[in-house]
Amino acid sequence: MAAIPESRSTASGPAADSPALPRRTVLAGAAVGTLALGAATAPGLTAPAQAAPDTGEYLIGMGISDITGPAAECGMMGYSQQDQTTAGIHLRPRARAFVFATGAHSVVFAVAENAMIFQSVHRGVLTELARRFGDLYTERNVLLTSTHSHAVCGGAAHDYAYNLSILGFQQQVYDAEVGGLVEAIAAAHADLAPGALALGRAELHNASVNRSRVAFDRNPEADKAHFPGAIDPAVTALSIVRGGRPAGSITWFATHNTSMTNKNRLISSDNKGYASFACEHTEHGVRYLDEGPPGFVAAFAQTNAGDMSPNLDLRPGSGPTADEFDNTRILGERQYEASRAALSAARPLTGPVESVFCYIDLADIAVDGRFTPDGAPRHTAPAAAGVSLLAGSVEDGPGLPGGPIPEGVRNPFLDALGGDPHGPAPAWLADAQAPKAIAVPFSLLPPAPWVPDIVPIQIVRIGELYLAAAGAEFTVVAGLRVRSAVAAALGVDLQQVLLQGYANAYHEYVTTPEEYDAQQYEGASTLFGRYTLPAYQQEFTRLAAALGAGAGVARGPAPRDLSHLQPNFVPAPGPDTAPPGYEFGATLIQPAPSYPPGTRAVVEFVSAHPKHNPRRNGTFLEVQRFAEGRWTRIANEGEWSVRFHWSKRAPATSIATFTWDIPADTPPGRHRFVHWADRLSPDGTRQPFTGISDEFTVG
Repeated sequence: MAAIPESRSTASGPAADSPALPRRTVLAGAAVGTLALGAATAPGLTAPAQAAPDTGEYLIGMGISDITGPAAECGMMGYSQQDQTTAGIHLRPRARAFVFATGAHSVVFAVAENAMIFQSVHRGVLTELARRFGDLYTERNVLLTSTHSHAVCGGAAHDYAYNLSILGFQQQVYDAEVGGLVEAIAAAHADLAPGALALGRAELHNASVNRSRVAFDRNPEADKAHFPGAIDPAVTALSIVRGGRPAGSITWFATHNTSMTNKNRLISSDNKGYASFACEHTEHGVRYLDEGPPGFVAAFAQTNAGDMSPNLDLRPGSGPTADEFDNTRILGERQYEASRAALSAARPLTGPVESVFCYIDLADIAVDGRFTPDGAPRHTAPAAAGVSLLAGSVEDGPGLPGGPIPEGVRNPFLDALGGDPHGPAPAWLADAQAPKAIAVPFSLLPPAPWVPDIVPIQIVRIGELYLAAAGAEFTVVAGLRVRSAVAAALGVDLQQVLLQGYANAYHEYVTTPEEYDAQQYEGASTLFGRYTLPAYQQEFTRLAAALGAGAGVARGPAPRDLSHLQPNFVPAPGPDTAPPGYEFGATLIQPAPSYPPGTRAVVEFVSAHPKHNPRRNGTFLEVQRFAEGRWTRIANEGEWSVRFHWSKRAPATSIATFTWDIPADTPPGRHRFVHWADRLSPDGTRQPFTGISDEFTVG
């Protein structure tokens, strides 16, 4: 293969014509292409080489890729605020993937720093994996989960409820999430090599608070006894060692990824993203655009975080400080340090890798009395949102009067679906959802139900660790009950089972029946009624029994596909303009001649609309240092110290403002800023350009 040029040290810059791929992704793609090509004549060639089961040694691969969506004028996902659109980048969200193989079996665990894994993305990833790998990686053994950042692009769903405030389906966002996840998984496959696993545990008590204590306190004392302080402090960390050296880790901890508030407009992977950044970048020296293998890969995954808030003062952006950026860093640091403590106490992990998967119709499950609080058989209900859902979580991000669409604001997406969804629910649905006061009967709305009702459930085994995966936000007690059901069916210790929420689909919350009765935000967001959790306990028991017996399970009902019914009412940006007397890439605000370490440098360029080239796996800015006769990148807007703020001036002029918080340990020397973007010309062609600031010194 021809050498890949070093993009980070050239004035023309990475991804001048299209989003750049790190060399590790290019090499992974080449390897995958070779394997897939050979599969036509040599069946099974794409399967990983076998490792002996139960020896403590596995084949392990790791990969990472960028999933950042358009950094301007894209509705943000999580808070359902129609006016919260992107306007720059704080910390690029990424996908991290791990492949574990032993014997003839393999599993994929992928963590996306996005808001949710929607079924559309799950389907898209599996479709592309099938194209590349045949039947090696399927819905059975691929687990996709989200960190649940609320500071990322929305619009990747095919579910109308989740595109409402975004004004429709956004192809660029979908492509970024599907593409990034596939790239990370393909890179992990190409990276497979012998390794060992170890599992450690710790506790973290100052990174979460129960935001729904009224509901939590309704649970039986036996359940509450597991959670002194009404939080789940458990930190579980999986260590990956290859060649006798640490190579990666996965850390699970339950707290909402909502340190960034609904007033923020910068794309950010939030507190869990900072934890990954600190581990990879600060401790292990990973540079995200460097060539070569991925280096250390650290994922910080969710568990049952439904009622766990990082806003320790129970107010948005408040606790431990009053600054959302500081809170993001501090909460991330606390998770990172807890991960280190858990890993320091890790013990070797042995056992096979296995998985089992099926779909269930959550709107229509008969629940056996063994799983209900009163012992009577019950039934789930078609999806409906309660009144408290529209108010939002006041601790993390309050909603707007009347829901995501405030009074007097028109929403063309809503109009296209048939107008106001707040009609009265039929009596039979009100009875089935009681005591919920129904605000929106999602399952009954045209042109198709606004949320998925056929959803996946999955159990993945990695040695002695079991992940019970489902597409919802489970409260800590709801998670406990699922974990207990799985542990009982498998005959293992409760600590060996984690509830892997936010996985493979999304349908909002799951509370206990007791919590549901309080109809707090989480209960109102438990869409399928009071017996949603008992249904999950029943179905996970069935799945765990099959896994324990080595038996297969039927796939279940087929999930729907609404990809052909996805309107978008966000206008595409037109041709860019530059201010009179300026060229594209011109520097409007130059940096000062010199800065001491620990201060902030600012630069401003005439730019172009980021949607013309989102520069995924690339960058809009590099901070460069002159050393050894060349300019070399030392930071970009994918890292903590650099922020990209986008703004617009009439008629269609984009301004890119970058700040660099100069680290205290920055060596003295000559520095400069280099900006890349692509402008759209009046003739419809896309033209890349580069802006270079004046030099400045640090020291």
